[in-house]
Amino acid sequence: MLGTVTGNRQQAMEALGRIRKAGYDGLELNRFMIHPASFMVRTMTRMAGMPTGKGGNLDWKGMLEDSGLSVASLHADLGSLEREPEAVAEEAHSLGTDRIVITGMYRFDYGSSDAVKILTERLNKVGAELKEKGLKLLYHNHNIELQRLNDGKAAYELIVEGTEEDLVGFEFDSFWFTEGGADAKQWMKRLSHRMSMWHVTDRGFRQAGPSMTPIMKSDSMELGSGNMDLRGLYEIALSNGVDAIVLESHRNWIENDPLKSMEISAKWLKEVSE
Repeated sequence: MLGTVTGNRQQAMEALGRIRKAGYDGLELNRFMIHPASFMVRTMTRMAGMPTGKGGNLDWKGMLEDSGLSVASLHADLGSLEREPEAVAEEAHSLGTDRIVITGMYRFDYGSSDAVKILTERLNKVGAELKEKGLKLLYHNHNIELQRLNDGKAAYELIVEGTEEDLVGFEFDSFWFTEGGADAKQWMKRLSHRMSMWHVTDRGFRQAGPSMTPIMKSDSMELGSGNMDLRGLYEIALSNGVDAIVLESHRNWIENDPLKSMEISAKWLKEVSE
């Protein structure tokens, strides 16, 4: 969400100041956005609809300390956690967080039961290694985990059932499951206390003037601007005992301004928490 407003330190500090002023306590960082990324990573990120920006050249630890914002969690890819667990763990500790989140698997066959079962084994192994280092491993979903397998189950079901409760938790993204046609509330209830973080954004439409067709494509929206039952989801998240609620929006910002979008969502978060 901050890729387009963190081109240099001054711009980034101004953005962090507005985030703090809006009432947020911290940020969720992604390793491939706070370090210089390869051409391939930047390309795949843009293909996913997310701006990478130039934040990889900045001192995020120092900027966050100066801004007074904390780090809710650190996103990492599974391959890096398997290749260099010590480096990722050290970075998480240095940033002051005990949560590392798998961002999802690229070039992975979520339609294969065998592949998903192997994935759960890998997650359990990494989760055990991180637990020894005082860290928690969480898995973040998109919509592809809703792909049905040969036995009729969704891939996400295998991930939940195949991972050990004390080794792997979940950062549930209600937007992506709603977008995929699933009942986000039921999934949140099923995850229960294993859902320790909630990624939230609203879902709806933004149209100026007449439309050529009565059918529109929905996208992410500022909280309270779309059609999701965010209050209902919020209550379930609280009952699950989540550690953090994280606003996520990577496009379709009002006036194409991610900071203004963030501030509008902050108003809804303040209202619902009163």
